[in-house]
Amino acid sequence: MMTETVVTVDQSHAAPPSSTTATGPAGQAKPDNSLNWIKFNVQYFTSIPGILKLVQLLFGIICMACASPALLGGTHWFLFVVVTSFIATVLWSFVYLLGIREVLNLPINWILTELLNTGIATFLYFIAFIVQLASWSNIIGYGRSANIAAGVFGLFNFLAYAAGTYFLYVEHKSSGV
Repeated sequence: MMTETVVTVDQSHAAPPSSTTATGPAGQAKPDNSLNWIKFNVQYFTSIPGILKLVQLLFGIICMACASPALLGGTHWFLFVVVTSFIATVLWSFVYLLGIREVLNLPINWILTELLNTGIATFLYFIAFIVQLASWSNIIGYGRSANIAAGVFGLFNFLAYAAGTYFLYVEHKSSGV
């Protein structure tokens, strides 16, 4: 089971919290708009799953940069998979960075949900990098080398997502849920 350390924001220079609320126009009370519930969990990104998320984001950016613009039909599929997986990984990164799992008290099996998401992304990346490399293997001309590089980095990202899926599976099994 993975342990998470929460790092709080230093508020020693902030104004002390008051028990009263400020008054707005016409003497109406305004609610306290403090964001004391936000705690940055930077420690997660020093663990193996956190580092894998950062690697997935980096490889996703490289894949998008190399494969854009989509000049062949296979590249459209490749970019769809890359962008969709990238957005999902960014969302999961914010879930961990902001500690949303701990703040929201919802009956969600977070580990299983992330395991399914990462497993689907792994499967789609497997198909996408094969399609990308097959589409550009016989093409000679403009954009070939960049798109081959995109396919190779798609392979690397497939391996990063596969490793992330494995670690989530191990965590899910060890949690006993």
